[in-house]
Amino acid sequence: MSEKIAPLKHDPAFDALCDDAKTRIKEVSVDEVEAMCSSGDCFCFIDVRDADEFESYRIEGAEFLSKGWVEAKIHNIASDKDAKIVVYCGGGNRSALVADNLQKMGYTNVCSMAGGIKAWVNSDKPVLKG
Repeated sequence: MSEKIAPLKHDPAFDALCDDAKTRIKEVSVDEVEAMCSSGDCFCFIDVRDADEFESYRIEGAEFLSKGWVEAKIHNIASDKDAKIVVYCGGGNRSALVADNLQKMGYTNVCSMAGGIKAWVNSDKPVLKG
């Protein structure tokens, strides 16, 4: 994708909720995630966007597990609560909420990709389409 993607405007209450979650989680940059992917680092890479978003474009190697189901189905991808998990969404907010919830469930090594796939695309990193 060559065109840049602008961030969405959200309700201030949603922004506050996400900002609160971000105080408790670790965020990693798109460059850090790209380095992890390139180095062969073993981690669970999860796209928590909606199915239509995932089907439109995604990052290679990412598994789909929507925000609506991630807490109920995460054990299918990461049964080890110490497994390294990186989650991403469109802009970094939904994934922050997911990371916060996974930590509350006992997962100890969860990160949210800051800026989501929009930051990835805007950094000219490759995506898989369709």
